Amino acid sequence: MPPPSNEPAALKGPAPGHVGLLLVDVVNPLDFPGADAIGEAALRAGEAILALRRRADALGAPVIYVNDNYGHWGSEKAQIVERCRAASPRGGKLAAMLEPRPGDYFVIKPQVSGFYATNLPVLLPKLGVSRLVLTGIAADICILFTAADAHMRDYELWIPRDAVAAESDQRADWALEIARKSLGAETADTGTLDLARWIGAADRRA
Repeated sequence: MPPPSNEPAALKGPAPGHVGLLLVDVVNPLDFPGADAIGEAALRAGEAILALRRRADALGAPVIYVNDNYGHWGSEKAQIVERCRAASPRGGKLAAMLEPRPGDYFVIKPQVSGFYATNLPVLLPKLGVSRLVLTGIAADICILFTAADAHMRDYELWIPRDAVAAESDQRADWALEIARKSLGAETADTGTLDLARWIGAADRRA
């Protein structure tokens, strides 16, 4: 399979497996109250997210960053990345680990849900995406609110337990339980469930 394109482009057909990988707030300063508690969990989640990104690349599935502007309303992608790199040692390490590549999509969000006041609701149909893998920070806030909005739009969801972070395991578990029971999301970790296998299971249900 050829390497990913250097520039995002509209796909001519549906995304392979109709799946898109969302990375929520992974470009993050980690300089807010509670950042010490979430920082190590975010870096651990980053390793699982990197593995998922490689699998998405191998399948040809779009990789979409959905990221807060952190109150800097005139910011663009490069400014957000640079600001987060400089904000704190952990923020810099996470940004370096998961920095968006030229071929990835980058959506700036002003609120906790990736769907609120963004172009995500327009972009996903253009990419032929009807299934979302949600990863990032924080499981009980931005991931959960984005998942709820995705559920109301009939997207199939997988929120891998090891690819999201929260201030505590209890908060992450609480959010994932809501996502599983109320939103119908798959929450198995990436060591238990592979991306291609999840797509295959979804195809059989369709």
